[in-house]
Amino acid sequence: MPAALLIIDMQVGLFHGPEKPHEGERTLANIQQLIKKARLQNVVVFAVRHTGPEGSPIAAGSPFWQLLPELGLDAEIDVLFNKSRPNAFHGTELAQQLTATQIDDLYIVGMKSQFCIDSTCRAAADMGFKPLLVADAHTCMDTAALPAQAIIDHHNATLGGAFARLINSADVTF
Repeated sequence: MPAALLIIDMQVGLFHGPEKPHEGERTLANIQQLIKKARLQNVVVFAVRHTGPEGSPIAAGSPFWQLLPELGLDAEIDVLFNKSRPNAFHGTELAQQLTATQIDDLYIVGMKSQFCIDSTCRAAADMGFKPLLVADAHTCMDTAALPAQAIIDHHNATLGGAFARLINSADVTF
């Protein structure tokens, strides 16, 4: 089955902001390894960034809106796009691009587990794609209600099976 890697919201303002993502460096390293694997196997890499309204810290073009330079993404070979909702399919051409290239398996990584990762996994399954949630390559921040690790574990348990297949980054072969 043709596959793609979807990197969600790995942006300067979210990753390097005042609230640090849980095990952010480990998560980033896992995503960097997945990008390398994808490139070696000619797997397309999609990277989406959340775009806030004019005047927000992540408004289009702002420094915090940019994708992390550490990812080494290249607009010449990677598909970079913007979204304004948690679901990466909403208001974007993602579904059409996946369908046009006959991609079924969609490996999902990035931030934040309880928002954009969750929404995108559920939407991908509803649309007939086969989402694979890379369990050790998505993260979020602590909240007042729950620590980040509990949020991540909960989403792995909730999304795994019903909405996505769980896989660890070391096991990804595309």
